[in-house]
Amino acid sequence: MSGTTGVGLWHTLRVHDADTMIGWLTAIGFTEHAIHRSEQDPGVVGHAELLWPAGGGLMLGSHREGTEWPARPGTGAAYLVTDDPDRVYQAALAAGGTSRYAPRDQDYGGRTAGVSDPEGNLWSFGSYRP
Repeated sequence: MSGTTGVGLWHTLRVHDADTMIGWLTAIGFTEHAIHRSEQDPGVVGHAELLWPAGGGLMLGSHREGTEWPARPGTGAAYLVTDDPDRVYQAALAAGGTSRYAPRDQDYGGRTAGVSDPEGNLWSFGSYRP
């Protein structure tokens, strides 16, 4: 499963600033797979795919009114499995994220940390694998 497309869960987001968000996601460990920009406005990302090393990934696009995917920027939340939540947490903060809670051990197992990304979406990074 590692780094392959078409498997696992694919989270989706709409964002105001796709380039900033792609930069933040690559800073925490995602890799760019595909980015499709508007021919009329290269600042508008119609569809982008980023892969997570443990499998699956994330798709995002620039927010545009009147589309059939009405997700609003800053309203998403995701739990991202990683062997090193402390490292991902620090990378997220260094890339412009805001701490929601520092890394900590959980009663149910694993270690987690939480941040808001530059758009306001909530991210929990953890070693717990449900």
